Amino acid sequence: MKHVLLLWACLFGPFITLAQFAVSGRVTDVLSQKPLIGATVQVNQTGTTTNEQGYYQLPGILAGAQKLIVSYLGYETNAIAFNLQQDLTQNVALNPTSLRANEVVITATRANDKTGTTFTNVDKQQIAARNFGQDLPYLLEQTPSVVVNSDAGAGVGYTGIRIRGSDITRINVTVNGIPINDAESHGAFFVNMPDLASSVQDIQVQRGVGTSTNGAGAFGASLNMRTIGVNPEAYAEANNTFGSFNTWRHTLAFGTGLLRNKFSLDARLSKISSDGYIDRAFSKLKSYYVAAGYTGKTGMLKFVTFSGQEQTYQAWNGVPADSLKTNRRYNSLTYDNETDNYQQDHYQLHYSKTFGPLFDFGGAFHLTRGKGYYEQYKNDQSLSNYNLPPIIIGDTTISRTDLIRRKWLDNYFYGATYALNYHAPQGLFSATLGGSWNRYDGDHYGEIIWARYASNSEIRQRYYQGESLKTDFTVYGKVNYQAMDQLSLFGDVQYRTIHYELAGTDDNKRDVTQQADFNFLNPKAGITYAFTPNQTVYASYAVGNREPVRSDFVDRKGAEKPKAETMYNLEVGYRLRNSQTNSSGQQLRYSLDANYYYMDYYNQLVLTGQLNDVGSPLRTNIKQSYRTGVELAGLLNWNNLIEFSSTITLSRNKIKNYFETVYVYDADYNVENTVVNDYSETDISFSPDFISSHKLELQPIKGLRAALLYKTVSKQYLDNTSNDLRRLNGYQVADVRLRYTIQPKFLKELELALLINNILNKKYEANGYTFSEQYSNDPTRYDYNYYYPQATRNFLLTIGVKF
Repeated sequence: MKHVLLLWACLFGPFITLAQFAVSGRVTDVLSQKPLIGATVQVNQTGTTTNEQGYYQLPGILAGAQKLIVSYLGYETNAIAFNLQQDLTQNVALNPTSLRANEVVITATRANDKTGTTFTNVDKQQIAARNFGQDLPYLLEQTPSVVVNSDAGAGVGYTGIRIRGSDITRINVTVNGIPINDAESHGAFFVNMPDLASSVQDIQVQRGVGTSTNGAGAFGASLNMRTIGVNPEAYAEANNTFGSFNTWRHTLAFGTGLLRNKFSLDARLSKISSDGYIDRAFSKLKSYYVAAGYTGKTGMLKFVTFSGQEQTYQAWNGVPADSLKTNRRYNSLTYDNETDNYQQDHYQLHYSKTFGPLFDFGGAFHLTRGKGYYEQYKNDQSLSNYNLPPIIIGDTTISRTDLIRRKWLDNYFYGATYALNYHAPQGLFSATLGGSWNRYDGDHYGEIIWARYASNSEIRQRYYQGESLKTDFTVYGKVNYQAMDQLSLFGDVQYRTIHYELAGTDDNKRDVTQQADFNFLNPKAGITYAFTPNQTVYASYAVGNREPVRSDFVDRKGAEKPKAETMYNLEVGYRLRNSQTNSSGQQLRYSLDANYYYMDYYNQLVLTGQLNDVGSPLRTNIKQSYRTGVELAGLLNWNNLIEFSSTITLSRNKIKNYFETVYVYDADYNVENTVVNDYSETDISFSPDFISSHKLELQPIKGLRAALLYKTVSKQYLDNTSNDLRRLNGYQVADVRLRYTIQPKFLKELELALLINNILNKKYEANGYTFSEQYSNDPTRYDYNYYYPQATRNFLLTIGVKF
């Protein structure tokens, strides 16, 4: 810690307080005059949100010509120009708008202060401050209970995120209310959406089951993203980043603003490349985003499309434990084109309509097209495993060969979402009826593109072919009732039905033909009580159900079928939002969130160490397991010149009655028998019991913001046995972020930004895996641990201009 304090003192030092004025006021609905809670208020780079009574205050605004911009979900953005010469009170009334092509659906699937759930909102300003071209999980690292990792080590390429110990396959991800998780694996691959953060307006992170949404069930959290809304003014901007490991990002974006108060167009092009921290773990990423909208008097039509194309050199083998000290950047793969290649195109057509002051409707059609492969060099492969006949040359029969293969995914995901909202007068009651119908149609197949021994006619033939068809139908209803001024009640029930068909063969030539049906009822209820205007307490109880993933069906073919998982989630919390202003107009703003959670799993699917008949790891249902903990998040801001924020998570993550299987092999590496180890209670893998993040940010002079970021993660286990021989060590990492913004006459804005990651040069690993085995003539258990080292000290430097 003394190193951190010394670093802070040297970098940030004493700061200058400038003579400034305060802008304050109240934001209300123009029709009902009710306060709008959480409205975004901004002057230049200084921003805040309104409190529970709709009030805001922006201290430290310099004299002269300024513009106040106020925005709120479902309302027209209001921009007010003024000449500031003294403290100013500026009340703002916003008009409800039909500019809700995606916002009706977003409102339907998002939590608010009345739903009694645990969530964190990350706004555009916070996203932009962290966005240096790293993958989207790194932009959420400062939110509670989040742990991120990178295969290549530097945050570009394949990255992972865990929230409350749950990985991305258990985190529901939507963009504008459209499901993003892969229908079969449940994963969301942000590498397929590079630089999407540059086109995101805000993100809501719900922890636990959360509110009803579209797509796969949330078993740890949900990420609800909204892309940029309609900007009333035209803009153009460019961002260029250079950093360690030959990392580059180039982003161009523009928007027309509202043309004739009806039409708008926004677009972005991005290119990101990096050599990676791990040897040869390069990334070549391209993406675009386009949104075109038409606004009528009571409705709006908006088309959104975004696409990502990625090529990454494979680094997923990890680094063996014995290489960490001698060669942390080791990559076992050496074939030049051992790459993953994939393109994913998203198309969304949104329509919204308001029906008087009480009702609004939002609907969307969507299509996601994905196609790509990963290429591998494999030596000494059996020809028969690839449906190839032996090669006979004279008296010699060749049955094995070196070869290069490609494993393909080729899929379509399409469907529709809808939400009908009712808002009673005076906000006493609101209700939503929403849902979705989605279908996934995908092919899995493999091709040989080269073989040392094979006839040319056999090259490019498919050696396996599998087809998948999955239909997902969801309907949900939600109600909010203001029982009294201080008490609000929330109810939510979702019905979801899934039909899943598999046919053909997998890459091990096994017949995978089968089908499964699931029907889920997911009720939720919450209560919120505001015992002062600035302090609320809440509680909620929710039930979530989730179907197994593709590998659970394929790998257990012929064995007992996997069962669906169920989670019972209790959340109890406290929220404080307050600000105080002294006689000089200086403001102290502070907040505190504290919540307790209990996530009780029934039939959770976990790895046990068992293998199927071709050596793939198996997951099995564990009847009882749970996660419980306390999350704290606080913020202290003085006059927007100095801000300290902190999050802390203390948790306990356990499996009851866990059975681990270790295989015993004979001298020819054939399975002779198994050893089963019984644990009455053990830790769930990759679930640290302590996570914290801290940020200290200063504004020493106008336009310069300097921040010290500090992250702590306690030890994690690589499997479910709580054995220290198979673990990730805890780590502490400090980053420094500097942003300097000026507004010269010839530009709207010029920004220079620097991010120094891991400034204390720590060597740590944020992810890994393990497997174990024994031999019949040796009682010793052999553990093989592999790790994903993260980069030592590195930097990213950005120059951004806005026109």
